[in-house]
Amino acid sequence: MRPGEAGPRPPGELRSHQWYGTSGLRSFSHRARTRQLGYLPEEHLGKPVVAVLNTWSDINPCHVHLRDRAQAVKRGVWQAGGFPLEFPVATLSETFQKPTPMLYRNLLAMETEELLRSYPVDGAVLLGGCDKSTPALLMGALSVDLPTVFVPAGPMLPGHWRGRVIGSGTDMWKYWDDRRAGLIGDCELAGLEEGLARSPGHCMTMGTASTLTAAAEALGVTVPGASSIPAVSSEHERMAAASGLRIVELVHEDRRLSQIVTREAFEDAVTTVLALGGSTNAVIHLIAMAGRAGVALTLDDFDRIARTVPVLANVRPGGDTYLMEDFHFAGGLPGLLSRIADLLHLDRPTVAHGTLREQLATAAVHHDDVIRPRAEPVAAEGGLAVLRGNLCPDGAVIKHIACEPRLLKHTGPAVVFDDYLQLQRTIDDPSLGITADSVLVLRGSGPRGGPGMPEYGMLPIPDHLLKQGVRDMVRLSDARMSGTSYGACVLHIAPESHVGGPLALVRSGDPIALDVEARSLHLHVSDEELARRRATWTPPPARYERGYGALYAEQITQADTGCDFAFLARPGTVPDPYAG
Repeated sequence: MRPGEAGPRPPGELRSHQWYGTSGLRSFSHRARTRQLGYLPEEHLGKPVVAVLNTWSDINPCHVHLRDRAQAVKRGVWQAGGFPLEFPVATLSETFQKPTPMLYRNLLAMETEELLRSYPVDGAVLLGGCDKSTPALLMGALSVDLPTVFVPAGPMLPGHWRGRVIGSGTDMWKYWDDRRAGLIGDCELAGLEEGLARSPGHCMTMGTASTLTAAAEALGVTVPGASSIPAVSSEHERMAAASGLRIVELVHEDRRLSQIVTREAFEDAVTTVLALGGSTNAVIHLIAMAGRAGVALTLDDFDRIARTVPVLANVRPGGDTYLMEDFHFAGGLPGLLSRIADLLHLDRPTVAHGTLREQLATAAVHHDDVIRPRAEPVAAEGGLAVLRGNLCPDGAVIKHIACEPRLLKHTGPAVVFDDYLQLQRTIDDPSLGITADSVLVLRGSGPRGGPGMPEYGMLPIPDHLLKQGVRDMVRLSDARMSGTSYGACVLHIAPESHVGGPLALVRSGDPIALDVEARSLHLHVSDEELARRRATWTPPPARYERGYGALYAEQITQADTGCDFAFLARPGTVPDPYAG
């Protein structure tokens, strides 16, 4: 746990010394105000000051336990000889925040960056886990580059209903379609409401939250095994305390985030996401995080690595059986990484060890059906594919292991919806003539058009087809999809329709061809006809006239480059503030 075995840094070398240790008026004022807070000089002077950034909130069920976990982190910091300060930061609740917390990911990233830069802190512990909070916190921290440890919120307990083990998100979609098909009624739905999500913590399927916290562990910014510990387990509290202990050591070693989160670390995070059969959302978030680290990660990197990585995690929705608690007790991420060690950069450092090789030395798998051997994978290739074609010149993604195999190569007529509200109102209209062979197309749902690129990508199947037993169709959009979702859904089409991407030119009846093996998505309309349509296309009006939404629309980049703000993603330095 002590890669550098460094002794305490002299107080004058600590960043917080600028605030507390000089002889000027400002330093006197800072010490006086710290007395006002009730702290003795010996509690903080000359000690590493650790910011504990907490995304706890009463309305975020994924993070409702983080108030207690922050206390465990602070306990560890005190024990190691540091001085913890807890900062409340924005909570991004996937469940409740509208139109989508993706609209506010960059806002939390900005808040994280500016808090860490503007206050007298030497290192940071970041508490998060619900989908957008993990990348947001790490994006902000990467831009500041202090010693940092991430504490994942952890998955909730498995759901239960009428003798069945059910998974949040994934089974919600499944049973809601059963309700629409008339297979279950209100009584069953009421029982599902009570059994689907029965403890604090994020989704216990391999949704976006579990995918991104696993990516954080693969990047090397958590203590080993942290990402899969159930949120309500006592092991989770011990992990939080261990993270508090470790951050003080990292400050003494001056081991900054940039020394951990390298190009090799990002390639290993991509490899991990693919071996997990993880969420398509990881593509956008990892590209954005890499950009903050000065690493040029692209869609092509995902597709290249996907062709070499088997899916080994038999966890829903990519797998067919298990949930995150099963994954944890089967060996967790260290166990999975031990089975793909030859695909990883083992000589890079992590926050906990001198090398990833050392960190994985004792890793083991305890259940071969949860974490499959290489000879018996869930899928032979990584769970994501990147598509190209005249409908997505800057790329699109599909989680093909969650599709019905018959749809991996499919051509059908488009049925176009201009926005999600129109889709909801008209999807069951018989006059649309939707059949199982139709290709449902949703536009106006990208980064600017959504706004915020909501998780609309798992377009609903019409009621009449559900009642015929149809459970999957080819669906295209410039939106995202929940990591707990499934189906033949092509997502993140770039450029989006709102800025004039080819998706804006599609008309109902146009033939669209999907070929996952060929990595192709093609609109079978002549270039001449598309040019005529483009000549008559007019940009939609701006959604926001003022406020944060207007800033978002002005600065947001497209899905293929991570949906960061242009002014945050660009290279350049920001000086530390003068504290005297």
